Parts: sequence; structure tokens; C-alpha cells
Amino acid sequence: MTQETGKLIIFSAPSGSGKTTLVHDILHVFPQVQFSVSACSRPRRENEIHGKDYYFISPREFQDFIKEGAFAE
Repeated sequence: MTQETGKLIIFSAPSGSGKTTLVHDILHVFPQVQFSVSACSRPRRENEIHGKDYYFISPREFQDFIKEGAFAE
């Protein structure tokens, strides 16, 4: 894993508040900004795509990543 420096901007708000719309607008206006895909250990929902909506990993993999310090949080 490589470490890069930069800024991390987190958008946190209740579901349906417009976070995705805001982020998509920012990505369009500022092409140098990148979207970070979150990881989760829950099952994938029918309309979700691995690597686009979330990285769907097992609870064991999730714990291993935490121990490795692989998450930004």
C-alpha cells in the first residue's frame, strides 16, 4: 500500500439529504478531486456494484484491514 498526502473531505448527513448530488457536482466542477469508495461488511443490495457503491468485504477482511491501518478513518 502506498501512502499519499492530500486532504480528506467527508460529507456526512442523513440519508436523502443530497450528499450524493453534492459530491457528483463537486467531482464535475473539480476534476482533480477523487471519490473514495467506502468498505462495508454487509451483504450487497441488488442495485449496488462492488467497487463503485462500496467494497463489499467479509467481517474478517474488515477486521484485518483495521489492524493493518488500511482505512482512512
